[in-house]
Amino acid sequence: MKFVKRRDGSLVKFDGKRILYAIERAFFEVRPDEINRARLVYKKVLEAMKGFDVLSVDEIQDIIEKCLMEFPDVQLAYRDYRTKKDEVRRFMKSLGISDVKLTMNAITVLKERYLARDANGKIIETPGELFKRVAKTIAKNDKAEYEEKFYNMMARLEFLPNSPTLFNAGRELGQLSACFVLPVHDSLESIFEAVKRTAIIEQSGGGVGFDFSELRPKGDIVKSTKGVASGPVSFMRVFDVATDVIKAGGRRRGAMMGVLAVNHPDIFDFIEAKRESSYLTNFNISVGITDKFMDAVAEGGAFELVNPRDGSIVRKVSARDIWKRIVKSAWETGDPGLLFIDTINKRNPTPKLGMIRATNPCGEVPLYPYESCNLGSINLVRMLRREGERHVFDWDKFRETIALAVRFLDNLIDVNNYPYPEIEKTTKANRKIGLGVMGFADMLALLKIPYDSAAALRLGEKIAKFLYDISHSASEQLGLERGSFPNFKESIWSERYSAMRNATTTVIAPTGSISIIAGVSSGIEPIFAVAFVRNILGGKRLLEINPVFERYAKEYGFYSTKLMLRIARTGSIQDISEVPKDIRRIFKTAHEIPYAQHIKVQASFQKYVDNSVSKTINLPAGASQKDVERAFKLAYKLGCKGITIYRYGSKPEQVLSFVAPKKYLLAHAEYAGGCPTGKCPMP
Repeated sequence: MKFVKRRDGSLVKFDGKRILYAIERAFFEVRPDEINRARLVYKKVLEAMKGFDVLSVDEIQDIIEKCLMEFPDVQLAYRDYRTKKDEVRRFMKSLGISDVKLTMNAITVLKERYLARDANGKIIETPGELFKRVAKTIAKNDKAEYEEKFYNMMARLEFLPNSPTLFNAGRELGQLSACFVLPVHDSLESIFEAVKRTAIIEQSGGGVGFDFSELRPKGDIVKSTKGVASGPVSFMRVFDVATDVIKAGGRRRGAMMGVLAVNHPDIFDFIEAKRESSYLTNFNISVGITDKFMDAVAEGGAFELVNPRDGSIVRKVSARDIWKRIVKSAWETGDPGLLFIDTINKRNPTPKLGMIRATNPCGEVPLYPYESCNLGSINLVRMLRREGERHVFDWDKFRETIALAVRFLDNLIDVNNYPYPEIEKTTKANRKIGLGVMGFADMLALLKIPYDSAAALRLGEKIAKFLYDISHSASEQLGLERGSFPNFKESIWSERYSAMRNATTTVIAPTGSISIIAGVSSGIEPIFAVAFVRNILGGKRLLEINPVFERYAKEYGFYSTKLMLRIARTGSIQDISEVPKDIRRIFKTAHEIPYAQHIKVQASFQKYVDNSVSKTINLPAGASQKDVERAFKLAYKLGCKGITIYRYGSKPEQVLSFVAPKKYLLAHAEYAGGCPTGKCPMP
């Protein structure tokens, strides 16, 4: 056997290792303890191919299936894999683009969540048709040429918008925004109106953030009933239960952000609200931290807790006591995070409109009440080009993609179907958009730059500044073409630009589901594991390997299924001597990167991001409370607008975990790569 005839008719040199890998993968899915038998089957396959100089791909696959007859369950697993590969090929053909590949996991997510279905639940569109549906909707009020440009940008996986746009564009619902902030005032009417509106928004796939700081504290007087108030934490339970019922339209779990000011009398209850794993499961929570509070922590002084009902001082407490409680709870459970409210408002582009006190569920978009956020992310891996044997960053392509994506997101604001008129009015008054990036870790690996290096920080900051500059320029041009956002004259931009279409243009989102579709690492997160095992439908297992690492493993000649399974026991390659040192240096996982580097990466992007940065500061299981405290203080010092830490193993429902008896690193079916827990929202 010398050559393999591909489906396009071309001939390539026969590589037996590919057959062995496929057989081993099939054994692993159903008989992981018998994976050594794969070599016996492989020898039978080679024997059956003797005498042939050329065989087609399908002919080889038929031979493999025949040689697996002794193992019917393995044969079925191989046939399933073959069927899925055929399905991927059909889907890619539907896109009409041959230079981009969707992964099988991307196809699974698209089928389960995104592709349109008829009344009987049957899928009635392909991924190509999905992108065409979205492009047609977004270009509806634009020049005809942009429909094709938007389509190509998405179909090539160079840019993807937030999930509700992919869900709802061109459909009856038509709600395209990822997230919202709703006001919660100190009355039952306001609270339950917010609950109702949250349910409607979540039904369309959106997430909601709230500032609960206006609610009077627990035990305070309620004049209308002569009773006492139950406090903000108790009312948060109402939102949580409602979200459990809605389940975000059945497409993804509901996501909410709850914020409480650090000087609220119920701050201690709020800090410890999620110590029970079954409590407020649909909420991320963050304490609204002020400069005044941080000064009091540094000085060791007293801090006033203030009743929001009348502004009276309820009591004075030690600022360090509050701080220690926050640190301890975050160390134990991952909650609460911190929002540095004064830092957010110092960089608020529309300060005359008032203070911003809340964000969307992942914390990356500070919003006024009734504002919505419209997000999209550029795939940095697709911004690379090959020059000989190495990759280089294509700044011209990045420039073109940024300008086109800004236009896409600005169009989205006008074609959107808003759930409430107040949201439409406030959103269109500021026209905020959030353009970010994904695949940062994979891009660094392709450039052979370690994530925990000064070079990574320099490149991250350069990318963020370029994104900021070009997106602002694009927004200015749209402002001249279409008119500035209505509050432009009240904004800081009126002194810097002749026009501005959008009050904000940039953000770094977590990109959960859309990074799966794009087949790249999440947002600006490092990889969480080099290899792991994914649980898929029907109780099967799928060995997942970081695609860049897999490419290097095959190029360097050290790839084997056994080695990949060995790596999947810990997710790390740092103690694997078979892997060259320079590759080990490039592929450090989230827990092997010092927390200070995590924060510096976040800060390097935040320096040039209008909105904020969603980033999880991963800590190993053995991290101390002192580590958490240092991380919090460093984030504040470096100008981050917020911080979320996660210590491995501190949440019982984490989606990436070590399981007995095989001791593989096991992930849920929709693990996104940068989110170690089941509570990371999917934008």
